[in-house]
This record gives sequence, C-alpha cells and structure tokens, in this order.
Amino acid sequence: MAHSDISVRYAELTAKLVSASGIYYAPEANPSGFIMTDEAYDAMRREVLQMERNHPYLVGTTDWKDEVGTTPSAAFQQVRHSVPMLSLDNAFSDEDLSDFVSRVKKELGLPDGAALEFITETKVDGLSNSLRYEQGRLVRAGTRGDGTTGEDVTANVATINDIPQVLSAPFPDVLEIRGEVYMSKASFLALNQAREIDGEKLFANPRNAAAGSLRQLDPSVTASRSLGFFAYAIGETSEPIAESQKALLDRFAAWGFKTTPGTAVCRTVNEIIKQTEFILEHRESLLFDIDGLVVKVNRFAYQEELGFVSRAPRWATAFKFPAEQRQTVVKDIVVQVGRTGVLTPVAELQPVTVGGVVVSRATLHNIDHIKKLDIRIGDTVTIQRAGDVVPQITEVHLQLRPEVSEAYVLPHNCPVCDSLVVRDDAAAAICSGGILCSSQLTERLKHFVGRDVFDIEGMGGSRIEELVGAGMLSHPADIFKLHTFAGQLETFNGWGKKSVATLMANIDQRRNVELSRFITSLGIREVGRTMGRLFANHYKTLANWRSNMEKVAAGDEAATQELLSIDTVGPIICREVAAFFADTSKLEMLDALCQEVSPAEVATSAKAENSPIIGKTIVFTGTMTKMKRPDAEADARDRGAKTSGSVSKSTDILVAGPGAGSKLAKATSLGVKILSEDEWWNMVGATE
Repeated sequence: MAHSDISVRYAELTAKLVSASGIYYAPEANPSGFIMTDEAYDAMRREVLQMERNHPYLVGTTDWKDEVGTTPSAAFQQVRHSVPMLSLDNAFSDEDLSDFVSRVKKELGLPDGAALEFITETKVDGLSNSLRYEQGRLVRAGTRGDGTTGEDVTANVATINDIPQVLSAPFPDVLEIRGEVYMSKASFLALNQAREIDGEKLFANPRNAAAGSLRQLDPSVTASRSLGFFAYAIGETSEPIAESQKALLDRFAAWGFKTTPGTAVCRTVNEIIKQTEFILEHRESLLFDIDGLVVKVNRFAYQEELGFVSRAPRWATAFKFPAEQRQTVVKDIVVQVGRTGVLTPVAELQPVTVGGVVVSRATLHNIDHIKKLDIRIGDTVTIQRAGDVVPQITEVHLQLRPEVSEAYVLPHNCPVCDSLVVRDDAAAAICSGGILCSSQLTERLKHFVGRDVFDIEGMGGSRIEELVGAGMLSHPADIFKLHTFAGQLETFNGWGKKSVATLMANIDQRRNVELSRFITSLGIREVGRTMGRLFANHYKTLANWRSNMEKVAAGDEAATQELLSIDTVGPIICREVAAFFADTSKLEMLDALCQEVSPAEVATSAKAENSPIIGKTIVFTGTMTKMKRPDAEADARDRGAKTSGSVSKSTDILVAGPGAGSKLAKATSLGVKILSEDEWWNMVGATE
C-alpha cells in the first residue's frame, strides 16, 4: 500500500475511533446506542496501533490517543482536573493478562516468578466523576469531559444518596474522590417504562440513562432518576491517605462510600484469571451493568514507579468481557410499518434474560438480513445485547432447527392495511397505502408533533396512538381541530380538564411555525430537518416553494434545475419531491394543513449583506467560547452560509474549538480550510 493510501486509511480509522469515543463518553448525544460495539472499537484501535508500529511517520499526525473523553458541553460551567482522568488499556484474553503481569514485573525489576499483589475491581458501566472535598465538605463535582476539563455537575451530584456531603474525620484538607455514577438495572427498567407510557424516546441502556440523568440542567430531574455511585480512586489530595488500593477502598468505606462488590487481592496471574471467571459467571446476578474487570497493582509506591503512557496508567488494565449472549427460540416473525411505509420484520422470542433485562423481541432489520442468516420461525438463535434497545440475533443454530421448517417470506400485502407491498430503489419493502395505513398514519403523526418538527408539548407517542385509535386523528390538520373533542378528551383515563386545556393551548401556540419545520412536517421521503431548512432558506415563502415544486412535478426543466442547484439535492430527492406534489391526496393534505397553520416567511438577514461566507458550507466542532454552538450555527446561516453536522468533500470551512476530534482529523485529511474560533469571528465580523 502506498504511503498516501496508508495515511488516508490511518486518518479514516482514527477519525472513527475519536467519534466512537466521543459517543461513549457522552452517550446522551446518541441515546439510541453506540455507533460501534466495544469489540469493533478495540479491534480498530489495535489496527491503528499496528499501523503506527509499522509506519512510525504516522505517529503525531492526529491526536486520537489523547481523546480520552469528549469535549465538555457549553451548557455547563467547566471544571479543570488538576490530576487528569485517564482511560485504561484493555486485555481480552488470559494471554493478555499474563503479558500485563509479566510486563509490570519486568518494569519493576522483579523476576517473573516473584510475588506481586494486584487488586481486581468490577468495571461498572457508568459515567466517571470526580468529587472535590475541602475541609471534609463536598464543594464541586465534575464529569470526566476530555480527561483534563469536565463539566460542573455539583448540584446534580448532590442529589445522589450514595455520595456523602460531609466526610467523617479524619480527612485531608483537600481530597478528590473519583468514581462511577451508574443506574441500576431495576431503575433503568422503571425509567424506560415510564418514558414509554409518556411517549418519550427510550434510553438504550443504563449507561446512557445515567449519563443523560446526570447531565441535566434541572437537578430535580437527576434526583428523580435513582442514580448510584461507586468510589474507586483519588485525584488531588493534600496528604497521602493510604499506601495501597485495598487500603484506599477501606478508607472510602469508612467515609460512607460504596465500592464495587467482587474486589479481590490476587498474587498470581492464575488467581487473577480465576477472579475474572468468577465475576463473569456471576455477572448476570449483579444489580448493575459491568463490562469487565479492572486489574491494578495494589501498592501505590509501585504504581508511582510504573507511571503512565499518554492515555493510560502502566499499572492497570481493563479485562473486557464479551457482549452478553443467550440462546432462545424464534416464536414468530412479525412486521412493523414505519411512517414512510417501510416494513421492518421483528422476531418474537421466547423470553430470556440478557444482562438483567427480559428480552422478548429482536429487530431483523430487513428481508435481506433474514435471508443472510436464514432466520426461520422455530429456530434456536443466539441473541446479543450490545447497547441496543432491541437486541440483535447474531447466530442461527442450524443443528437445532425443527425438521419441518420454511424460509421466511415477506408478505406481499401490508399486514396492517392490506395494501400492496412494493420495493423502492434501495430494495426496501414499502407499504403503498400511505396515510390510509393506520400504522403509517400513527408514526407520521408522531413525527409531525416531534421536537424537530412542530414540537407540540404534551403530544407524546402514547397520546397519538390513543387519539388515532379513538378516530379523532386521521390527518395532521386534525391536530389543530382537537378542541372540538375537548369535552370527550376530559373523560379519557389520565387526561382531565386541566391537562386538556394545557394541550389545547400548546397546540394553538404552534399555529405559527417556521417554514423549515412546516416543510419537514410533510413527511416527504428524504426531506428531513436539514433539507427542510435548505428549502426554506432558498425559496423563502411557502407559496414560492410550493409553486416551484409543482412545476418540478409537472416536468418543468428550469424549476428542476433550480431544485438540483441546492446543495446536497440530487436526483433521488428531486424524484421524491416530484412524487409528493404529483399525488393529489398529498396536495389535499397540504391544503388542509394550510387552513390551520401559517408558516413564517424566511426574512433575509442584514448580516448576509456583503457576507464572505454566502453559499459556503460550514461545520463547527469542539468548544465554542463566544456563543453556544447552535447559536454560532444559526449566526452562520444568518450570514448566508449553510451549516452541517458532518465533514465531507463539500465542506468549505471547519471552525475548530478546543477539544476538536474526529471532524478535525477528517477535515485535515480532506484538505478542508480550518479556522480557530477567533479566526472565524475575525473573518465574518462582530458576534452581536
């Protein structure tokens, strides 16, 4: 492979690693689960390390090793860690553990057969936090952040019962205690059940739920989430408080902190391996999620002698457990219909407990995935819970397949409305029924009232389902006519006069809405929030946009070319827009909605006059100090630019603040112009 190809591959891999790491350390930004599994991340990291060994010139071309955490959110005050909060290197096998023990002994100058104490602790799957005590009182709490700078979550941490506000004497004048904020399996299930009832999006796993609960602007929300805390290390301290990790854990307990169960002092690699096997065997019985076992040199004097590498201590490693798997039986394969009509097969399973969660369903993605694994009703399968709300089927045990077995065939008609199922260009199976299909109608209405569209508070998913079932909603415009059913709604279970009045007021507040949200609300395939904004900024008014789109549907060449001239609009989007405006039922829906809603005209900002960034695509990354990132993006759009959340060949400028990671690496590899925040404001002008 040529040097240029190696460099590109290295940049791609490190960008993916930094991106995945950012989601791991700030999972609330990706509440539905991680981009990649731990196994995939670790395999990719090993490939990068091997590339660096084979091609030393790559080292230093990106800063991925320093990406211990993620950039602190601008929504919180920042906390500077005087002692960095680092990550751990990983071990995946008994051989890796043996190599770790041998390396430690060698670096300490001890013979391989010499006795050396290690301590093992369960690796809780939560959110790292640092608690600062002065004169025995909790004065500050900070998240890991990027390892050096975190977020001040003191008010939220103060609501966690496991964390003492005052330490019992004796204690150092200054003491930082590090540990893991977590959510128990039982609390996680209760939280998701409540969110499902309220029509809110479910958290993917307890770790995401803990992170989202801790990083709340309202501490009362954190207090309601039943978070826990395990102490495991110290940061800054004004005086030594222990000579070993075991003694430190004992001090923590004396101060009222919980430490992880299953801690053991081991003197040989065989004892360490036995402890990993013991914890793995009892993993499911624990009340909280763990993803491995941390192995540390016990004596602090030895830890100090061993020191650190760039991202991790030399005296510790994390033995990573595999994703939890169980065998079960596929009882049935049912089909769900989404808002765009896409049919998604789902396996109904014999209920089985995986990681403390009872699993009875698993997504099968699409018919091609079913064919690839040859999944059939009656099959014995292995399911894996690796961060997703709905676990995945990873293997079919053909030797256990019943003698009478038939390959699964996707239905030719929609199981909800009996309309014909067709295939689109992407080979997805689509119900042709449109909003005549009650499932599509329900999902489209959920989309319509969602946060990124009309954002109607109090209209959660469960309420939409109830209203559709009662025959009160058959069309988006019907939402704005619900006041005619107010008396009837007051009799519904869990509603009441006050809640109905509040809902009606919330609906009326959304009769005037941004044009971009209105366009997004129509549910045109391939037209989401970003495309809706692009359309609105280009055509300015609903009348102008509609007139041009109807011309596109009629085959007008000039209108079509104008549509295609908009950034990121290609033939597929053009075809979907044309199909929408050629459908009389869709136009009737649009007319009815316009009777109830007045989309605002997009005003031309004074900032756009003589702006140097008109028409350019801008991406912001890292921490912005002069204004929050969403405000900076809005300001750029006011100046005539387009903004994007990802870097591509079409990106003109990347504005990189402190903590920039994967986007900066990708922009560098693509040759995109990169500006600091100060350089950006100097170029575009004042920030008012």
